[in-house]
Amino acid sequence: MECSLLEPTLYTLKGLIIMDNDGNRILAKYFDSNIFPTSKEQKTFEKSLFTRTHRANSEIIMLDGLTCLYKSNVDLFFYVIGSSNDNELLLLTVLHCLYDSTSQILRKNVEKRNLMENLDVIMLAMDEICDEGIILEADPAQVCQRVALRSDDIPIGEQTVAQVIQSAKEQLRWSILK
Repeated sequence: MECSLLEPTLYTLKGLIIMDNDGNRILAKYFDSNIFPTSKEQKTFEKSLFTRTHRANSEIIMLDGLTCLYKSNVDLFFYVIGSSNDNELLLLTVLHCLYDSTSQILRKNVEKRNLMENLDVIMLAMDEICDEGIILEADPAQVCQRVALRSDDIPIGEQTVAQVIQSAKEQLRWSILK
């Protein structure tokens, strides 16, 4: 029996995917052009992945020689794709980071409509978590801090009372200093 060791590599992830409960892609980033060279192969893989996972009860499956970890919530499915040789715990950590940072960005209201309204920030979060298959960050708090909106960018109706008071204090200071 021949035991072959793989060369160590930083390129761990093959893809990050967010789909709705109908199996439609909302956001997907693929990092290995050898496995998924065209959009057609990506769509075929996503369809197969969704049919295998939308009624399943587990968190992990092997599909087409890839390790696929997933988590569902209300009307969304979050997927992390790695090779069959990758450490499942590492992939699970990335999945939890993706889900938890999305949850924090969406203020615990993780559903399709809210995700679509904040898609730009979610895309930034995915970029902070992983770059070309290399895991950069696994702490959701750090990811959220890096993609955080300034309080000036948040509509007044969505700000907390403390944020509104702080904003009013800053505006008053600037008007007095002028």
